[in-house]
Amino acid sequence: MKIKTISIVVLLTILFSACMQDSELAPRIQMEDFFKNPEKSIFRISPDGNYYSYMAPWESRMNIFIQEIGQDSVIQLTFEQDRDIAGYLWASNNRLLYLKDEGGNEDYKLYGVDINGQNLKCLTCFEEVRTTLIDELEENPDEVIIGLNKRNPQVFDPYRLNIVNGELTLLAENPGNIVGWMTDHDGKLRGAVAITGGVNQSYLYRDNENEEFTEVLTTSWRDRFNPHFFTFDNTKIYASSNLGRDKEEIVVFDPKTGEETETLYKNDEVDAGGLSFSKKRKVLIAASFTTDKRHYHFFDEVAKEQYEFLQKQLPGYEIVVVTSDKPENKFIIRTFSDRSRGAYYFFDSENNNLVKIADVSPWLNEDDLAEMQPVSYTSRDGLTIHGYLTLPKGKNPKKLPVVIHPHGGPWARDYWGFNPGVQFLANRGYAVLQMNFRGSVGYGKDFWLKSVKQWGRTMQDDITDGVNWLIDQGIADPVRIAIYGGSYGGYAVLAGLTKTPDLYACGIDYVGVSNMFTFMNTIPPYWEPLREQFYELVGNPVDDSLLLAEVSPVLHADKIKAPLFIAQGANDPRVNKAESDQMVEALKDRGINVEYMVKDNEGHGFRNEENRFDFYRAMEEFLAQHIGDSLNVSN
Repeated sequence: MKIKTISIVVLLTILFSACMQDSELAPRIQMEDFFKNPEKSIFRISPDGNYYSYMAPWESRMNIFIQEIGQDSVIQLTFEQDRDIAGYLWASNNRLLYLKDEGGNEDYKLYGVDINGQNLKCLTCFEEVRTTLIDELEENPDEVIIGLNKRNPQVFDPYRLNIVNGELTLLAENPGNIVGWMTDHDGKLRGAVAITGGVNQSYLYRDNENEEFTEVLTTSWRDRFNPHFFTFDNTKIYASSNLGRDKEEIVVFDPKTGEETETLYKNDEVDAGGLSFSKKRKVLIAASFTTDKRHYHFFDEVAKEQYEFLQKQLPGYEIVVVTSDKPENKFIIRTFSDRSRGAYYFFDSENNNLVKIADVSPWLNEDDLAEMQPVSYTSRDGLTIHGYLTLPKGKNPKKLPVVIHPHGGPWARDYWGFNPGVQFLANRGYAVLQMNFRGSVGYGKDFWLKSVKQWGRTMQDDITDGVNWLIDQGIADPVRIAIYGGSYGGYAVLAGLTKTPDLYACGIDYVGVSNMFTFMNTIPPYWEPLREQFYELVGNPVDDSLLLAEVSPVLHADKIKAPLFIAQGANDPRVNKAESDQMVEALKDRGINVEYMVKDNEGHGFRNEENRFDFYRAMEEFLAQHIGDSLNVSN
């Protein structure tokens, strides 16, 4: 399956057809419609298949509701008013668990509540402690295994937690370098991932919980070995691995010998990273991989037939199986596309009965929204950079105002699908280019390693080359180009405005890094075991001080010419508020126009609905002022 790109023929087709569509301009959609909370979302089905749960807004916050299947009555389980619930799950037929932090500090606490709304209890309310989930223990309705950095803020110890009374039992003490724990299908703690020598990763294993962990495999930080889950006899491990190769493959790993024994699936173009299985039938279902869109390689004919049936019933949408009951007869299905947030469906596989439960955002008409087209271009040093181009619906794609939108991470990637920010910008008449610059994941080891110590350098050049490609194609108006991004994308905004100050008419930095030195000194404590790896990837503040000074935008604020809008959460644990403060101060000292929005009840991105409204309202005004249609001065 080849990665799709836009060719000259396709571009000419777009240009011609768009010229014929001037009478089909998309209606102007209210900003709030893109960013308000879903009507209903995150559906889950109970283990016995009798109920489904979902999240819906109450007092402008996302709370949990449950409904008996086939009945109309609804029970509201939670009544949070200060912060959205971050996530939840069915722990048993009678009890649900959910996570919530305070003001975006990401110190998530775990709560439990019965299906009648009673026995609400905070199970991990420890000050400045973060909760992670290790194993739901589906066969044990009263317990789960969690990780807590309660003993040491830098590492997580595994605990067995009674979800009814809150009793905690320490299962193992983290020696200080373990960054992940792994259980088998019986809920026994038998694997771990550790950082050794500061930069390498070691994989630890034991036959049973009475033994000590032993090191069975050590890899360089340059390699990737990701254990997914044990084989169904609990003797080997399914993993994705690029050891000795460029692309990740789905393999079987023998922890007794430390060797891969079998390759189950590989793709020559991209990494094969995802793997799913049937808990009831104890078979692998599919490996997933992403080229232009997400695709699957099926191992199981039953699941393949069900997926093909759903594709016929729901053509044109990506389909995801969200959850199932324990017998695996009843499923919750989610659909989405580039122009739709999609819908949730209830699927009874015994009689192939598919019923829509809810649209996520029924107020948005997908016919009014813009298509996200997979594209590619060539970097100045010959790399193929894949991305997505969204053109405003019904407008002639010639000399358009453009928003360049690099993703965060940076070791992440952009995907095809609904993006409310992108659709909002396209509805306002802007073309949007998202690119998977070098270092983006999914394209193999070599592409990823080309990002080593390249923040603000060749990684930024890939973004710049995308801008120039759009200009060369005649799509972008060269004097009306903005750059907008969050987290690393926010850093790329600042790096773009300092490295190529004449390229952009304005920039929008959303919780972005400005100073590589101060950023590394304020990372969350639980990132500490990864610090040396981060130094290898980005640069050591001592040994690479000249490099980091070169790529710290705040140290080059004198080069910025374009107006800048910065948004920051006061409680951000990843990119400290000081990152934005010092950039604002540096620009104001030089008389540069900078708008600064700080939300005291937010962290790394704005979760609360009213704060999202404020941010995108300000963004809309900022872009209209600096690259809007009224400023079309190019000929």
